[in-house]
This record gives sequence, structure tokens and C-alpha cells, in this order.
Amino acid sequence: MTNPRRGRPVQYDREQALQRATDLFWSAGFAATSLDALSEATEMTRPSLAGAFGDKEALYLEALKRYRDAGIDALRSTLSGKRSLRTELADVLRNSTDIYMASANAARGCLLIGTASVEAVHRPSVRRVLKESLGAFNAVLEERIRKAITDGELDSEADAAGLASVTSAIMHSLAVRARAGESRHALAKLSRAAVDLICGKLPREHPQ
Repeated sequence: MTNPRRGRPVQYDREQALQRATDLFWSAGFAATSLDALSEATEMTRPSLAGAFGDKEALYLEALKRYRDAGIDALRSTLSGKRSLRTELADVLRNSTDIYMASANAARGCLLIGTASVEAVHRPSVRRVLKESLGAFNAVLEERIRKAITDGELDSEADAAGLASVTSAIMHSLAVRARAGESRHALAKLSRAAVDLICGKLPREHPQ
């Protein structure tokens, strides 16, 4: 009779390895992250890494998609429509800043904006994931802004798609500024100004 296989479930180990690989890519970028470094961080041999994830690019793409999907879920949860658009957008930008500055060593910004935007120039697969990800975030923002227009929070002529793109651009700016070393206070000030800008188109008063 053979002994049952010991150790943690494969899926648990795989998720842990993927998170550690994500952290490494996030801090160093794709090009500067070696297979040896990934092997050390994940505590997996290079053949085991290849068997679980494929080559380095495949592992990176999976890390990007996992990061994106978690971000989309968090964004949908915050933009539930149960509170005012102003309050929800303020929370989105605050939560984003928390993520961008979460590293104990140095602010890492956004995995997508900070690393994928570099690799997208020469790697079509990364470019595709980046483009899809930006579109997915914009779609969630646009949906919530359209609800705000319907509910009268914003002017009926407000450009929902345009305001969604502006919101995304602010999030990208926060990520870059965090990575550049700007203070949390400075990012909070920018976030407040952005919310004022986006929510500034209030319903017009009709003449009596």
C-alpha cells in the first residue's frame, strides 16, 4: 500500500507561487526579473516553474491577468451605486493609492501601468493584455458614471466615456507619482481635485 501524498494542495502552492512571482515582477519589472530570481522567490525549481506556468512571459501574463481581475472585482465593489458618485470615486482613488504605496520598501505603483506599459512596446501579448485591461477598467467606471447621469448626480449632457477615461488617467497618474516618490499627502490632494473635476458638472437649474 502506498503512502498518501503529503504536503499542501497543489492549487494552494500554485497560488502562493503566483503571488510571489507577481511581487517580484511588480518591484523589478519583467525584463529585470530573472528565472533564477523567480525560482528563489517561489521556492520552485526552474523545471517546476515551467511545468506549472510555462515560460517567463506566460507567467508574467498570468500575473497581469490575476492582478487585473482582482482590481476589477474591487472596483465593482466600490462603485456599487449605493452611495453618491463623489463618495465612491473618492474611495476608488484612496484605495488605489493604498495599493500603489503598499510596499514596505518603496512605493511600487501599479503592476499594469508600471511594468506592462514598458513591455507592451515589443511584446504583442503584453500589449493585448494591457489594452484589454484598460478597457475593462474604463467599462466599469463608465457604467457607474452613466448611472450617476441617469440619477441626476451629473449633468444629462455629461460625457460618460470621457469622464471614465479621465478617472482612469488620474489613477494612472497616482500610480506613476507614487512610484516616483510623491507623498501620500500630495496624492490625496490630487485625488480630491480630481473628484471635484469629475463630479463638477452638476445638474443645471432650469429657468423659472
